[in-house]
Amino acid sequence: MTATYTFDVLTSLDGFGAASGDWTGYWGKQGPELLDHRLSLYEEEQRMVFGANTFRAFTQMLTTSTEESEVRDPWVTRMTNLPATVVSTTLKGPLDWRDATLVSGDAVDIVARMKEESEVPLRSHGSLSLNRALMAAGLVDRVQVTIFPVITGQTGLDPIFQGAADFDLELIESRTLDSHTQELIYRPTLHA
Repeated sequence: MTATYTFDVLTSLDGFGAASGDWTGYWGKQGPELLDHRLSLYEEEQRMVFGANTFRAFTQMLTTSTEESEVRDPWVTRMTNLPATVVSTTLKGPLDWRDATLVSGDAVDIVARMKEESEVPLRSHGSLSLNRALMAAGLVDRVQVTIFPVITGQTGLDPIFQGAADFDLELIESRTLDSHTQELIYRPTLHA
């Protein structure tokens, strides 16, 4: 049986994964429904998959944050306690993560093998370039996009799908959280 792979990403309406300026985490739009839902997504047994850049960013944010900061939201804490595979040709071990395995090599080959061998679902939060490559190779089963009600045309950073292949998306699930944030889950297929 092949494990399901979910690419999970938070975004502004105009497709940016982050912003500079005075925007705070979640673009200041998080609410209790969103945070509870995010925690429920990470309660099931699963394995996280990260690229080097996202892994570095997470460990740096966690190291420099306080217990009260939004970086330490319960879902993020839960995510950091899940087993993780970090795909990188640049990182060296040991990794500062409770249960992380560092794997060097071609991400497409590594994740294809993981999908065949894993007994639990695989999930990647962020890791944009890694997931664009995995989508192009047909290895992403679900794209889970949480869209915050903001446009960051002047301050947007990290365009989520910049440079990605063309895809058709089949909507398989949707919900509104806190009356303003949209979560859309799609099944991607390469556009022929």
